[in-house]
Amino acid sequence: MKKFDVFGMGNALVDCVCLVSDAFLKENNIEKGLMTLVDDKKQKSIIEKIKNSNPFIQSGGSVPNSIYTLSNLGGSGYLSFLISDDTYGNLYLDDIKKSGINTADKNFFLGDGMTGSCLVLTTPDAERTMNTSLGVSSNYSVKNINFDDLKLSRYLYIEGYLVTSDIAVDAIKKSISFCKENDVKISLTFSDLSMVKYFKDKFHNILDYKIDLLFCNKEEAENFTEENDFKKCCRKMLELSEMVVITKGDQGSLIISNSGESIEIEPNNVNALDTVGAGDTYAGAFLYGLNNGLSLKKSGELASSLSSKVVTKLGPRLDKNIIESIKQSMT
Repeated sequence: MKKFDVFGMGNALVDCVCLVSDAFLKENNIEKGLMTLVDDKKQKSIIEKIKNSNPFIQSGGSVPNSIYTLSNLGGSGYLSFLISDDTYGNLYLDDIKKSGINTADKNFFLGDGMTGSCLVLTTPDAERTMNTSLGVSSNYSVKNINFDDLKLSRYLYIEGYLVTSDIAVDAIKKSISFCKENDVKISLTFSDLSMVKYFKDKFHNILDYKIDLLFCNKEEAENFTEENDFKKCCRKMLELSEMVVITKGDQGSLIISNSGESIEIEPNNVNALDTVGAGDTYAGAFLYGLNNGLSLKKSGELASSLSSKVVTKLGPRLDKNIIESIKQSMT
């Protein structure tokens, strides 16, 4: 008997979202549109420069944002992560509890160091650039996983950002092997184009296991397969996963599978302010639909509606009442 819809593995980061100019990125030697790992010193220097611009601060992380969406839709979400007993860590844990997200006891998620943070710099064209300081999250390992709870889950959902750490990759591989032995489906997100560009070999090591569900955007898929012909790209992606969900920005999204499905999800036209969290929201809503009786098309439409709404505001998450309102209008 399964207890949880989705067991998420990801970096626990406190998000600090701020509007900046393109000139600001150039002046501070920050590459636009990518997620860049930085040390604590670099992170603190940028935070000091933007502190008077009223940044939006909230618990975050890619997979945690997805689990937040799933849980607020009414699904049963679970998070495996690593934080410290500090101000940001306490904020993070409080947010999880308020959102109804399940987790293990503190022996699994507390470590020594500083809780991680992600500085999200959004330019006027709605492009998001992220500086991430992982802090204690860089020590995330197999000892932070409660396998008893993983066994009670329908899906494992793996964050692509974890591939930057060898001990996290080891945890991923052990978790995948465990899932295959215990009737738990496996899903993964590429998370960001920079992960695909610089850690492609790590993803190949993971995807050699052949997973059940893979989330990515069109640019990530084309880069990973090294195939600019989109039809050929899709065929290659299906060699890695039984089902692939490819988001295409203002062109909507595509759901394909080895069972023969090919479902185009129409875009929702909105004026985007901040694209951070769009892919995370989409994945969380789609996973909710899969686990709660919605068809693939309905799951994709719900995911598209929620992700298009999140880009119209600052920050990676929607308020619970907005999530509930959109859900009610579509089901």
